[in-house]
Amino acid sequence: MGERHEAIVEEVLQSSSSAAHSLVAASWCRSSLKHGLDAGANRTPELVSGSDLTQRRQRHDLMLDVARPLLDQLFQTVSATGCAVMLSDNDGVVLEARSLAGDRELFDRVGLTPGGVWSESREGTNGIGTCLIEGRPVTIHRDEHFASRNIGISCMDAPVRDATGRLVGALDISNCRDDHSAAMGILVQKIVQDAARRIESGVFRKHFAAHRIIDANLPGGDAALLAVDRDDLVVGATFAARHRFGLTDACLEARRTASDILGRDESISFHDSERAVLRQALAQASGNATKAAKLLGIGRATLYRRMDKAGLLRD
Repeated sequence: MGERHEAIVEEVLQSSSSAAHSLVAASWCRSSLKHGLDAGANRTPELVSGSDLTQRRQRHDLMLDVARPLLDQLFQTVSATGCAVMLSDNDGVVLEARSLAGDRELFDRVGLTPGGVWSESREGTNGIGTCLIEGRPVTIHRDEHFASRNIGISCMDAPVRDATGRLVGALDISNCRDDHSAAMGILVQKIVQDAARRIESGVFRKHFAAHRIIDANLPGGDAALLAVDRDDLVVGATFAARHRFGLTDACLEARRTASDILGRDESISFHDSERAVLRQALAQASGNATKAAKLLGIGRATLYRRMDKAGLLRD
């Protein structure tokens, strides 16, 4: 079985076009050509030290605080099928793992255990590592793995991002049983994607706990959330919200209003808090005082007086 798999990998590597048509083939090419890995190598699993694992967990304490109860719930859902649940950091190091006692020895033997290193550069094509490289949900089913030693594993993964949209880890459900089919993998993939969205939403809400959260999700959509301050200016957005509304860090630093981002046609007036209205007008005018004054229907001198009164700096 191993030799046959290695021959298939070699055939793909020799093809000049395979990488352009398949996520798996592209990953196989990276594994061999970029990382210099051998599909037939009989390497032992790599584990980081206990102190290293502790430090990694501390760096991701917010994500883990939110994720741990969700990992427990997720494991209860899939454990009867022999699946293990894992959460890695952005280096592919497993931070948390859940598995049945009867299956744990098998998962520990292959390195799917806390401290196990599953970056693509270490293990070649695999659920965690390839998910982190692609930045999107992936399923690596059995012989889609690069290394022959891993072809007994099925991995369903989804990326996890922090409150700023940065990729910080991968949520993984893996199965080492022979009866785990590709069709089952499709179902589990939907479960893992939903759980990853719940982790991202929880991290975002906790990070911006002092702000109002606007849920901009479409039915069945990703975790598109905006955080706004007391003046209705957007100070944060999840990765899904950034993608949907074309938001960048520069957009958020410019403090655009939620109504502007959401496309609502709301006229500016002084009926509400004057400080909030001033900040919104300046945000819509990209900080240009003349344009902001025109939006408010006042002169620039009047705008400056009202800014001074509201405690807003002119620059």
